[in-house]
Amino acid sequence: MFKRILAGSRNASAAVLLYSTACFAQTGTLFRGDLAHSGFYASKAPRSIDHVLWAFKTGGRVFSSPVVSEGVVYVGSDDHFMYAIDAATGHEIWKFQTGANVRSTPAVAGGSAYVLSLDGNLYALDAHSGKVQWKFASSGESRLSAPGLYGLVPSGEVMPDPWDFFLSSPAVWDGKVYFGSGDHHVYALDARTGRLVWKFQAADVVHSSPAIVDGVLYIGCWDGGLYALNAVIGRLIWKFASGTDPSHFMQGIPGSAAVANGVVVFGSRDNYIYALDSKTGKQLWRRGNDGSWVIASPAVQNGVVYITTSDSMRFRALDLKKGTPLFEVPYLAYSFSSPALASGHAYFGSFDGYVYDIDVAARKCVSQFRVQAARNHPELLIKDGHLNAPIIYGPLGPDGKPNNTLDATIVGVDRLLELGSFLASPSVAGGVVYVASVDGSIYALD
Repeated sequence: MFKRILAGSRNASAAVLLYSTACFAQTGTLFRGDLAHSGFYASKAPRSIDHVLWAFKTGGRVFSSPVVSEGVVYVGSDDHFMYAIDAATGHEIWKFQTGANVRSTPAVAGGSAYVLSLDGNLYALDAHSGKVQWKFASSGESRLSAPGLYGLVPSGEVMPDPWDFFLSSPAVWDGKVYFGSGDHHVYALDARTGRLVWKFQAADVVHSSPAIVDGVLYIGCWDGGLYALNAVIGRLIWKFASGTDPSHFMQGIPGSAAVANGVVVFGSRDNYIYALDSKTGKQLWRRGNDGSWVIASPAVQNGVVYITTSDSMRFRALDLKKGTPLFEVPYLAYSFSSPALASGHAYFGSFDGYVYDIDVAARKCVSQFRVQAARNHPELLIKDGHLNAPIIYGPLGPDGKPNNTLDATIVGVDRLLELGSFLASPSVAGGVVYVASVDGSIYALD
């Protein structure tokens, strides 16, 4: 399942070893809260999340996860803009227009904000004014594509994946900004100038976000591989292959890995959560999910892995060392939202327009927030609150079979998102939970 690959010259390997853990401190924030992607936020937890402190409306759906730095919320939108919003009041500070949808989560470091757009550019903006400092053009963004995706017809047609929602979110370390791209590359740029330092060619689209620990960059790919790269020079150290299913595309790693205590943990669309040895890529354990994709990135704290699942609709807690299940909390619709941990609580959203607050000690949901868009579309849910699949995806045809085309799937996904789905991952700061919905709004909940 894994292969060991030499990292390069002795000098390159020695360079990595010179970096101590202290070198990873950065004056800013990014997707999942830190470079290890722990999902942990050093904030008190609000008493509940049923109160809206403020709501900020953008001009498009929001898949980007908000990040908070020095009292400012940074987030992108499908209206092509990246926004800076006052975290206390919800007032706009500035906005910057890119050439397409902004489905990347910003990284803020050293007075700059970095974000990717579907126009294929990575933008470096002044974090205080929003003025562009530089931009870097990749070879172009692309969604995952494959012939007859999910068994759709016609089977020979190359189809873009309508469930490939997110772009890679940049990470900043050691004066460089790192990100993956739909052009099948992982990039490292000089964070000050945008100059290309190195690029690494993967086997497919890279929409996972890089985690960086001890000079090693960990990133997933739609080919089902988890890559470990020397972050200094971009050489491959090892690659781990998760499961593949070309017929229905139960494969690929669109989410991001978390790294803790020498363990790399991540979910895959092949139905498994994996844990690997961070130095060798050797599998330590894997845990199945009843045939469900695992799109979300895990959160890790105190030796426990917390993660959400898609079709199996469970918030799961697993032992980091052995993968032993500790507890589960069910919910009513898929979740692609990665949990955020703060003061013994885990926060995440789901496709039916809910944000959940899980008390991890009590092992139960203690408060929740439901967006108005979900209330406006009761026809998309059945009486028990689960998704009304025949209404969302369309009724069966006269032959008793579903409309098995890409066109019908795109319509179904679009209808599902009318519920105001929370696909973005929350951030927690100052006792407030910040989360974005595809209804176009960013919510501050306390």
